[in-house]
Amino acid sequence: MRANVTSANLLSAAVLLCGALAGMPAAAQARVWNFQVALDDTPIGYHRFTLREQGAGRELKAEARFSVKVLFFTAYQYAHEATERWRGNCLDSISARTDDNGERLAVDTAREGERLVVTTAKGTGNLDGCVMSFAYWNPDILRQSRLLNSQTGEYEAVKITALGDASIMVRGAPTAATHYRITGPKNPIDLWYSAAQEWLALESTVAGGRRLRYRLEK
Repeated sequence: MRANVTSANLLSAAVLLCGALAGMPAAAQARVWNFQVALDDTPIGYHRFTLREQGAGRELKAEARFSVKVLFFTAYQYAHEATERWRGNCLDSISARTDDNGERLAVDTAREGERLVVTTAKGTGNLDGCVMSFAYWNPDILRQSRLLNSQTGEYEAVKITALGDASIMVRGAPTAATHYRITGPKNPIDLWYSAAQEWLALESTVAGGRRLRYRLEK
């Protein structure tokens, strides 16, 4: 028996399909910070951060690739990948792998009750309470006194100071920002945030007094 396909049948099917789709969970919206990285004024690579909401939690994926060339030789290479899972402003876990010019580093963490268990090549340690990494994308780090380094696994004491208002170039346009500085790590880290506390830029002094600069790409 041949089915009788009419516009009414198709409309009914479309309504049912829309109803089914409405009952499905929405796809997680991703927020991306895609930075061009320069050493002084010479581009050397990128550092990309992708944040997704996952129910009551969040997942942050980070990927960095740097290559510093001197004349025709590669003097320095850096690769870093990390996945961080968060519950509110507290870390649930980190899995990070780094190749720092041939030195390979691994950091893994997992929450066990009220403790965050941190495992590196040097061993395993426990951190109590709510722990944050150097999560520049989250302005709540500006109120912390210790931050977990996802490259080394060290829980570093930090001091964060507001340095006042500034105007910086963001995606080719001058943008009002507030300037902060993190001290405590080997090299101080300068950060800039918009009035809405969106992370806009990063700079740090590295070996030889050179300046590492992060700028958002268009």
